[in-house]
Amino acid sequence: MKGSEAEQIAVSYLQQQHLVLVAQNYRCRFGEIDLIMRDGVTLVFVEVRMRTNDRYGGAAASITATKQAKIVRTARHYLTVFNNFESPCRFDALLLSGSSGQKIEWLRDVFGE
Repeated sequence: MKGSEAEQIAVSYLQQQHLVLVAQNYRCRFGEIDLIMRDGVTLVFVEVRMRTNDRYGGAAASITATKQAKIVRTARHYLTVFNNFESPCRFDALLLSGSSGQKIEWLRDVFGE
């Protein structure tokens, strides 16, 4: 399964949970954020991870401290560009596992500052 397919599964799942898609694959010089969603008034920066097996620690283990720092810097850039410092924010991870991403684990507020 490709990353784009995993992200589409993630978008569909989160929309079923009543989140609204704001942006997908937001890129800047600091890095990329897979999904930016709204959960009520909260802006949610979502990292999507897909792993077909847990041999190397699974999907959650792949979100390293370095990756987290890049996501936080990219989120700051997004907030600056769109002048959106008023909204509360959080960082979530959506973990997909299994051969076709059939197992979904949504971790809310998993890291930040």
